[in-house]
Amino acid sequence: MLDLCVSYTKLPRVQSIFRHISCGFSTGGARKVNVHAVSGVLPDRNVIMNEASTFRSLSPRCWLSCAICHLRKEKRFCLALHDRICAQCCGEQREVTLDCPSECPYLQQARQHEKPREFAGPLPEELFPAVEIGQDFLALHEQLLAGIAQTLASITHSDRNLHDRDLIGALSNMAKSYQTLLASGLVYQESTPNPTQQHIINVLNELLREFRQVESQNQGYTSLKDRDVLKVLVFTLRWISLHTSGRPLARGFIDFMHDRFPATGPVDTAAETGSRIIMP
Repeated sequence: MLDLCVSYTKLPRVQSIFRHISCGFSTGGARKVNVHAVSGVLPDRNVIMNEASTFRSLSPRCWLSCAICHLRKEKRFCLALHDRICAQCCGEQREVTLDCPSECPYLQQARQHEKPREFAGPLPEELFPAVEIGQDFLALHEQLLAGIAQTLASITHSDRNLHDRDLIGALSNMAKSYQTLLASGLVYQESTPNPTQQHIINVLNELLREFRQVESQNQGYTSLKDRDVLKVLVFTLRWISLHTSGRPLARGFIDFMHDRFPATGPVDTAAETGSRIIMP
């Protein structure tokens, strides 16, 4: 609320002095004080009336302005900011600068109207276009694919601060490492930009180790080859890319996974990975 002070005097010609401070939205953010009230010089009646009119024109804009742009009228409550913003800022900053929670109704509505991502032409380099994956391969490695899906769901259930790009970064790192291993025989892991992705890599590596261990116990040998692991990782990476908006703070794929693998209680991802491996 703007500060509107009325100072009553005993002078017969002037009954009150309006002193107000503008909200700054029309002056580039600067706060301007009425010089008449500060100096003590009493303005003319017409000046007082003009200033009162200006105050009335400014105050609705100040009270109802968007918390982001401070220009347009607020239209909706933002769960990310816990403040009111305009529809344009909501659309432009959604999952870009605003870390929108999954329960936001405007985010859910926007996802319903978004066109599914498609890769009509050649796959982009970040999706490893040289790796070919057929339907027969997917059917053969269904258990491992399901184990990775449930593991990613458990990781994201246990850490609500994760975004799709964290999963993409971790899987890309692992795929590059396996690509180097197959090409040169060198065990080499790409450097990770943050410990969050490293944690995801560690959990997935533990899943692969336990999968091979269970497979060896049931069959007497492990049939999972490094080239198979590369294809599984690349398939999962492409799967994520189809279900995310691509924005920096997007959680489209994570919410997609949570719908299919809801949390049933506190999850310890390190302890639960082995139990997701089901061998025929």
